[in-house]
Amino acid sequence: MDLSFSEEEESFRLELRRWLEANRDDRASTEFESLDEEVRVLIDWQKKLHNGDWVGVHWPREYGGRGASTVENYILQEEMARAQAPEIIGRIGINLVGPTLIAHGSEEQKVRHLPNILGANEIWCQLFSEPNAGSDLSSLRCRAEREGDEFVINGQKTWTSYAQFADWGILLARTDPQAKKSRGISFLIVDMKAPGVTIRPLRQMTGSDEFNEVFLEDVRVPAANLVGEINRGWQIAQTTLSHERGTSPRQLVIHRILLDALVQLAHDTPRGDGCAADDPVIRQQIARTFAEVEIFKLHNWRTLTQVRRHGKPGPESSLVKLFWSEMSQRLHDTAMEILGPRGLHWNGEPRAAWNGRWMRSYQYYRAATIFAGTSEVQRNIIAQRVLGVPRA
Repeated sequence: MDLSFSEEEESFRLELRRWLEANRDDRASTEFESLDEEVRVLIDWQKKLHNGDWVGVHWPREYGGRGASTVENYILQEEMARAQAPEIIGRIGINLVGPTLIAHGSEEQKVRHLPNILGANEIWCQLFSEPNAGSDLSSLRCRAEREGDEFVINGQKTWTSYAQFADWGILLARTDPQAKKSRGISFLIVDMKAPGVTIRPLRQMTGSDEFNEVFLEDVRVPAANLVGEINRGWQIAQTTLSHERGTSPRQLVIHRILLDALVQLAHDTPRGDGCAADDPVIRQQIARTFAEVEIFKLHNWRTLTQVRRHGKPGPESSLVKLFWSEMSQRLHDTAMEILGPRGLHWNGEPRAAWNGRWMRSYQYYRAATIFAGTSEVQRNIIAQRVLGVPRA
């Protein structure tokens, strides 16, 4: 495993760090009154990054990227998080759709969509999960029936991030109902403004509603929007999912910040004649968190080494996702144990710890073991594709 960055990679890091210091958008650090306001600010932020040539750096130059390596893209995400810059609004388009179209799309699809993804002129969403096909995605029931030069889509999708703001979506739908599970699925591009598309936001316990249900009723999609071959969508989706689960530099930096906040919380929280940090059990839990953050860093570096050697992330990327998602919940459990009933205080309440960020963060990371593939799915992938354990 490589444990260092090259001189060129460190030069890339320094260039980006200087740009972020000179171009910080303070609006992105404020509390937004609505999701609409947040999206408007994030669109402006992505356009600013794009003008600085910092969006889609890992894309080939002929499609508007820098031709940067996966390691340099990792550095970009790490530095963005270190500067506490917001994530770009078009991250589905940049991180998932772009690489998938570059690998499998037609030239017409690339020319039509890739430039608009980079500049946040068009926002994308991911129409994969369904109410009864989340963890077992190959059981999806959304259907696409061919009628002449069109597909007619009927079905329902859920947990679709920012669907209410999206212009386009990547969709998995069943095109051969007789085929078993993944063998009859195709990968399509859907106009989110098309007749028959209905979007219903889902309000989460954090108070946010960026997730949505999406209903598709007789939605007509041109056959030219089929990505790759018909009934080969499952194989194409693996490209999308491998990018979704690869390295997690942003989560690494976020958890370093959370670790520092956890240590400070333990010192600031009274307990008996001293503070929570005096409790040997709390100290052990914080020490475990410190060790886990370091292990998480090494998991990321191992995946980067895999990409350097073979050009793409392998099934080992599931180790990264599985580890950080469960680590995050243990970290937040320790924070809630330190806070006790005070941890229930929300934003704006005078006794809310860290301005209420602990409770919101705790609630958000309860979903970490579900989104991007549940822990059960990740363990199956690791068992079968990494360890070679046969199916039962």
